[in-house]
Amino acid sequence: MPPSPRAKPRSTKITAKTGKSITPKAGGSKIVYANREMSWLAFNRRVLDQAKNEANPLLERTKFLAIVSSNLDEFFEIRIAGLLQQKDSTGGEPSIDGLSPREQLKRAFSEIRKLVDEQYACWNDLLVPALAREKITFKTASQLTAAERAWVQDYFVKQVHPVLTPLAIDQSHPFPQIANKTLNVIVTVDNPDTPEVEGLTAVLPVPRILPRLVQITPDKRGPQTFVFLSEIIKLCAGELFPGYRVISAQAFRVTRNSDLYIDDEEAENLLKKIEEELRNLRRGAAVRLEIEADAPAAVFQLLCEHLQLDEDRVFKLGGPLNLVRMMSLSDLVDRPDLKFAPFAPCELPALKSAPSIYAAIHEGDILLHHPYDSFNPVVEFVKQGATDPAVLAIKQTLYRTSGDSPIIGALIEASRNGKQVTALIELKARFDEANNIKWAKELEEAGVHVVFGLVGHKTHCKCSMIVRQEADGIRRYVHLGTGNYNPKTARLYTDLSLLTCNPEITAEVAQLFNTLTGFGRTPEFKHLIVAPFNLHSRIQELIANEATNAAAGKPARIIAKMNKLVDKVTIDNLYAASQAGVQIDLIVRATCCLVPGVKGLSENIRIRNLVGRYLEHPRIYYFENDTAPLLFAGSSDWMTRNFFRRVEALFPIYRPDLRDRVLQEILPSEFKDNVDACELQPDGTYLPPVRKEGEAPFSAQKHFMALAAQRATAPLEVAP
Repeated sequence: MPPSPRAKPRSTKITAKTGKSITPKAGGSKIVYANREMSWLAFNRRVLDQAKNEANPLLERTKFLAIVSSNLDEFFEIRIAGLLQQKDSTGGEPSIDGLSPREQLKRAFSEIRKLVDEQYACWNDLLVPALAREKITFKTASQLTAAERAWVQDYFVKQVHPVLTPLAIDQSHPFPQIANKTLNVIVTVDNPDTPEVEGLTAVLPVPRILPRLVQITPDKRGPQTFVFLSEIIKLCAGELFPGYRVISAQAFRVTRNSDLYIDDEEAENLLKKIEEELRNLRRGAAVRLEIEADAPAAVFQLLCEHLQLDEDRVFKLGGPLNLVRMMSLSDLVDRPDLKFAPFAPCELPALKSAPSIYAAIHEGDILLHHPYDSFNPVVEFVKQGATDPAVLAIKQTLYRTSGDSPIIGALIEASRNGKQVTALIELKARFDEANNIKWAKELEEAGVHVVFGLVGHKTHCKCSMIVRQEADGIRRYVHLGTGNYNPKTARLYTDLSLLTCNPEITAEVAQLFNTLTGFGRTPEFKHLIVAPFNLHSRIQELIANEATNAAAGKPARIIAKMNKLVDKVTIDNLYAASQAGVQIDLIVRATCCLVPGVKGLSENIRIRNLVGRYLEHPRIYYFENDTAPLLFAGSSDWMTRNFFRRVEALFPIYRPDLRDRVLQEILPSEFKDNVDACELQPDGTYLPPVRKEGEAPFSAQKHFMALAAQRATAPLEVAP
């Protein structure tokens, strides 16, 4: 575990009240909270820092820049859209830090503009010149040579022109529906024979099927020149308006409210209701307009008027729209020297040598740390169950999975082989609704029992169960994880997987599945901690217990790693525990509303985050608990939605050597990191940890890659 500095106790009386907030006594210090939106924007700035960081390979820096844009898209679609709705309807409830939606929007837009300006400065001033030095160039239409211009015009005629449809805007042609996050070009033309007539305007919606980044030179290993599709269309737009002269052409993009509002208590058929709402999303209210900075004032005003957008929601960009498209550059350029060194997830020898995945699990619990340990055992856990004659039933939760998911295929095969197969599919998984509807229909057609979990709650827990008939009776095997059943993201996200046949744990997983597929108002769990049943109350009890122990002079420590920390009750109890003398070390990847290091309030709380090659995704929770330490991992962040509006599961890690691996290897390495880590300051900014004189750089993610390679050559120890 990370070193535990001597905590500073205060004489604060703590009383454990189930699920209740213990109001911290801050003395002369005001109880403070960080704004959720500003905290998230500070995290996205950390991602932008990786794009600026010259220590990262150049093509990986372009990926980080793309991630910044992708993150901002979702922020506008969900968070900004929600604040705008609150402001326009009831005025909205104040945020945890007391700001109204209007105040939050004002601060958020101010910070976003700074972030976007920095993002385009990074592109124009850092990445484009650096790429050019590597003979990878990006050109606008005006920068093309005569030969390149001829190539582009030929490309437009053959590949682009046939699929473009100009949509005029006049009395007989209403302003077209602009779909969410699509590329569009607005063109103004005039008749050269009647120049006194005002210019005419048309919109060119660009189909998603066309690649946004076009390579002019085909040699992947030689000098390469790229042009954005929008530049090609602007250059050749006149071809679509014969007899007219193009006055101006600018690319623009609209972001719309993309949150689904589903009352599943009122919906007679949830699947059909969500399908209907997905069709409506393309018409969601516009929340942002991005347009090229040289757009004429008349064009700018026209778009604002028809999209019903105030000017403060318009971003005039000094570079290509939608830098998310830069994510594809790495695939287009065959330059291994400009990318992270390849890393192949490692396979554990004991898993490969065992006659089956279930035989390996029978020997003892297995803990996998993805992507350093391969995700293949998780896939094999289900695939082998599909064909194993001893397997009677398979139960599986699915929140997000890949488009060609082998797990879906295995569930279908298992059903066709006569197994009883149940799949709990979360239809409301944001941005994956359409995929999940598709999987639900395919599974149902194959005879799988498809259910959608508890009414009013998203099923977010990561559970898979195999029921086998063995010589000594029926035995359950389960996989419990912190991440989704998605082999593709399992190579990009860090997560934990536990494979076990511990009868106490598997019995409770079976109870959880039965609650989700049948009825169960008050299920009891002694080993798992499950939302919405006991997760919130149990976490508060554990925090308060540490505070009580600290006040009594007993060992007290909390270590927690999560994506987001937002729940006010939990934050208040952490403040109170800090005052009681509990040393609290947190790793919070993104949004964090707790303010660390405030004298008299949170001086015993340290918070850091890691932003590196892989996206940090595990949730891990440790409580000293006097003489019986408790260690959990699972699917839930410490957010109100996770506690009360989702089905979540935290699972205990009991096997001693696996506990040691988390507490002596994984967490200490992340607290030791001085390369990818930053520490959250009381003012909401992040600063890199101060290195001691002579201290060598240490990256936890690189360390884990090395450890995984070592594990791949060592036999798995049998559980004590």
